[in-house]
Amino acid sequence: MLDIQNYTSFVLAILVFQLIPGAGTIAILNATARQGVAVGMAAVLGTLLGDFVMMFAAVAGLAATMQANPMLFSALQWFGAGYLCWMGLQLLRAPISTVATSAQVLHSPRVYFRQALMVSVTNPKVILFFVAFFPLFIRPQAQTLTLAVMMAHVTVLSLLYQTGLVLVGNVVAARLKSLPSARKIATRLAGLALIGFGLKLAANNR
Repeated sequence: MLDIQNYTSFVLAILVFQLIPGAGTIAILNATARQGVAVGMAAVLGTLLGDFVMMFAAVAGLAATMQANPMLFSALQWFGAGYLCWMGLQLLRAPISTVATSAQVLHSPRVYFRQALMVSVTNPKVILFFVAFFPLFIRPQAQTLTLAVMMAHVTVLSLLYQTGLVLVGNVVAARLKSLPSARKIATRLAGLALIGFGLKLAANNR
């Protein structure tokens, strides 16, 4: 397709990348479990926008600028690590008994959209991933349009996968509503997972 080489491998690589659980996955599942499909999809849109920003930045050459300025790259890493840990702590401190019943803890979809967006754009390694990923499947003489098509592939396949993640997560969350202990464990595990991602990012920044 256009100047994309090894097209099948390109699509499969995107799908494999989506299947690897990360902080964005946790953010989407957390939003879905708390307030359902609509809020989960808001988190999906935040993740997609963040990934698109990263892809655009990679294509525009921001990754090269960041490699030339290690202090900028390091600052973004530390900010991203801190934000993930902060989100994780919020989940660890959340009063589970009121998460699903108290109107005071309900947030608008925009809150989860912003959270997912921040999780995505505060991970500068995503830029470097796309910088390394795209050249594997693009011909040297490729036109700019080819990069746009590749970005569209990533966005559409991510949307399909993450939508499925929301739908499945919503079914599981609905079944856990009658099990406060299971809901508590799931929320705490999500918090620990986000903190773990943050600490891993911080450790890699040392």
